Amino acid sequence: MRSTQQFSITLPNEMADSVRAKVASGEYATESEVIRDGLRALLARDKAMDAWLREQVIPAARALEADPAQALSLEQAQERLTSRRRARNVPNPV
Repeated sequence: MRSTQQFSITLPNEMADSVRAKVASGEYATESEVIRDGLRALLARDKAMDAWLREQVIPAARALEADPAQALSLEQAQERLTSRRRARNVPNPV
């Protein structure tokens, strides 16, 4: 049994050019390797998002349901975000 499957895909010109450039630069040996690496990155992002939702968002939502008084007002949330940005020295996007 084969451990791979062949696909035919269509990419916008800009993406196709990027794939070819990765191969031409020597960063990847084939176009398939570029696509596989991109898919691995997508799967890793999905896995990280699932973990974040499971480990942080769902428990926070449940805690808020149990005690709505712990919710922040819009102004409080904005103040927290602003102070976190300042602590990290990130400019305010507004």
